Order: sequence, then structure tokens, then C-alpha cells
Amino acid sequence: MATKTTSTRDQILSLLKKKKQMTVSTIAKELSITEMAVRRHLNTLERDNVVETTLLRQAMGRPTNVYQLSTSGQELFPRNYGELTIDLLRTIQEKEGLAKVKELFDHRKDKLKLRFEKRMFLKDFQSKVLELQKIQNEQGFMAEVNQEPDGSYTFKQFNCPIAAVAKEFPVVCAAEMQLFKELLETGDIQCEKCMSTGQEQHCYYKIKQSEGF
Repeated sequence: MATKTTSTRDQILSLLKKKKQMTVSTIAKELSITEMAVRRHLNTLERDNVVETTLLRQAMGRPTNVYQLSTSGQELFPRNYGELTIDLLRTIQEKEGLAKVKELFDHRKDKLKLRFEKRMFLKDFQSKVLELQKIQNEQGFMAEVNQEPDGSYTFKQFNCPIAAVAKEFPVVCAAEMQLFKELLETGDIQCEKCMSTGQEQHCYYKIKQSEGF
């Protein structure tokens, strides 16, 4: 049976995960490769926001750069957030009912509104839609916006960081749509497609400006 070869990139990431912080020279020694090769990989990883560098001042000698995993780099390693969240929500539903689960997501929606509503202040409707795109991209939703000839907007999200949760608890999608309505101050938002159904590749919203929201 053939042995799977681990790439140098993955070896560097594993070392940083275990050792927390390392210099170029210590990585080179651990992997028995040249410092030039290590620097080449680290430059690529830093460019991709997977690792970050800090200048370490020493009691003697010149300061040296140490490398560590960034937050994005930490997320490359297996984590069980989705499964844990679903288990907790199932427990809440069993003990207190679906209404309690909805209450939790509504509370989350209110917190997100407080966090983001100041970014909508004094913006016109189009600017608010574009700002919502930025907000969703910051949350990892890979959002894209297009304005249609009738003045409406198509708002697509190609990724859903909470897709596993939304598939079992669609109330999270309802809370998200309500957040959109409150941030954009419009009641005219329709969800045409949703990844939580398991049959779609992206979420697709139709957004129009409405009066008197």
C-alpha cells in the first residue's frame, strides 16, 4: 500500500500548529530543507493570510521574525462547530420546543443588527445593498449583487458558513432574511433559492426598495 506524501506546505502548517511560533531557521532544521525553501513557502502562506509574522526582540542580537498561524490558518484544521451546534440546538428543541430555538436565532439577529446598522446610517438604498454585500462577505458568505433593469437587486450568496445548521433549523434563514429587511429598511425581499434545502448551490434573494417599512 502506497504511503501518502505530505507536502512541505502541510508540514509547515502542522509544525506551526504544534509549536505555536517558529522562526525560518527552526522550521528549516525540523524539515531538513533550506531556509530559502522555507521562506518561499512562508511568503505564499502569508500572502494567502494563512500565517502571520511578528518581530521578536531579543536580549542580545538583532530582532528576528517568528511565524504563527493566523485565525484563517487555525480554521484549516478539523473542527466540529457545526455538529456541536446542531446537538445543542436539538437538546434545546427537545427540552423547550422549537419556539425556544427561534427565540435564540431572533436574539442573534438583534445582536447582528446592533452591530451593523451604524454602517447603513445616511446611505441611500443602493449603497445599503452594497454595504450588506460587504458585511456578508466579511462573514464568509461570498455574496454578489447585481442591479436589474427594473431597479431591483439580485443578491446571491455562494457559501453558507452555517449551512449544516440551517438545513436542520430553517428558522435561521428566516432570521437572516429579517435581518436583511431591517438593515435595508425594506419589506420587499424574497428568497428564491436556498442552500439549506440541499438542492441548490447558492442562496438567491430578490430585493426591492419599499416605502413605509
